[in-house]
Amino acid sequence: MKKEKVVLAYSGGLDTSVILKWLELKGYEVICFVGNVGQTEDFEAVEKKAYATGATKVYTEDLREDFVVNYIWPALQGNALYEGRYLLGTSLARPLLAKSQIAIAAKEGAKYVSHGSTGKGNDQVRFELNYYALNPEIKVIAPWRDPEFLSEFKGRTDLINFAQKHGIEITASKKRPYSEDENLMHISHEAGILEDPALPPDDSVFSISALLRDAPDQETKIEISFENGTPVHVKNLEDGIEKAEPLELFTYLNELGGKNAIGQLDMVENRFIGIKSRGIYETPGGTILWEAHRDIEGIAMDKEVMHLRDMLIPKFAELIYNGFWYSPEMDFIMSAFNKSQEAITGKVRLSLYKGNVVTIGRDSPYSLYDQDLSSMDIEGGFDATDSTGFININAIRLKAHKLVLQKNRPYNWREVEA
Repeated sequence: MKKEKVVLAYSGGLDTSVILKWLELKGYEVICFVGNVGQTEDFEAVEKKAYATGATKVYTEDLREDFVVNYIWPALQGNALYEGRYLLGTSLARPLLAKSQIAIAAKEGAKYVSHGSTGKGNDQVRFELNYYALNPEIKVIAPWRDPEFLSEFKGRTDLINFAQKHGIEITASKKRPYSEDENLMHISHEAGILEDPALPPDDSVFSISALLRDAPDQETKIEISFENGTPVHVKNLEDGIEKAEPLELFTYLNELGGKNAIGQLDMVENRFIGIKSRGIYETPGGTILWEAHRDIEGIAMDKEVMHLRDMLIPKFAELIYNGFWYSPEMDFIMSAFNKSQEAITGKVRLSLYKGNVVTIGRDSPYSLYDQDLSSMDIEGGFDATDSTGFININAIRLKAHKLVLQKNRPYNWREVEA
């Protein structure tokens, strides 16, 4: 009888290797998908291991350029920031990986896709919402929610014993006793010994950025150019190095940011399913770009457009975090953001120094800044007496509110006695 095909999101780690063999033993033909989104990995070795463990085919896709242009750049244009702090590195990669996995399933005629995400985390939700948004007919096998799988694997020891029994190479190490997710945008560290939010992270946690105390004692000055809200060029003002291609540009900013200990974050966040988790993040290049982009908007974006767009940022970030990249509400927000970015063009100069990104200058051909009008020393065509009417009009409702309170309501601590 012909076996049903399943496309497994495969990393080569202990969990997905065990899942690969478990699916094969259950009678599936397992096709592995390995997505390169910038993680440090020996992809040739991962592919070899997948075949040795039972995969009939392995697709290794280089998704890095796609990741930068079609996921990181749109998030940047919307200044996406989850709970005011997190730059969404893991969340941004999931819709791209899901899209590629679904495309392979279509190519192979597979009815099933599978992943190794745990039953408590965000990733199971992100992957599966994206799967269903892209292919409503797809069937998902989530082993860490499967009663049969859970009865067989109570913990890490069971996984290791299974791997040894079936000759699966074990690369798990106790040197870094916590979970990590790495891509071009960031690396995250969570779980394991980091689950205690009161415990300071050990120096060894930080792997793509220098420790603050070890960062250079001299600033690095750079200039980033934007066109319609998209980074198009970066220049190191110290040594003249320039980058323009999206992947090279972002990789270079990661290098500069990492060297200067930029983008380190230790926070407790709210997962979509309601559980709080402690995460430690390194997002060097993204932190630099978010600061620069926000600054060029300050000089080139209309005030009311900016304030309306800013009202959408928390919702935008929440949609990304929760896995709704391919949703109608995301299409709506993206359309609004694209319009807001039409004149966000110009250059921002920045100083990078010991964890800090400091703007030191900016200019734009679409600048809305009028130096004479803004000056406290030059009248610049502004009639100061006009401000009297402006204040009087805005004070009308405040006066009316106060009079009503005095007449009809008891004392309120917010009120100031006349």
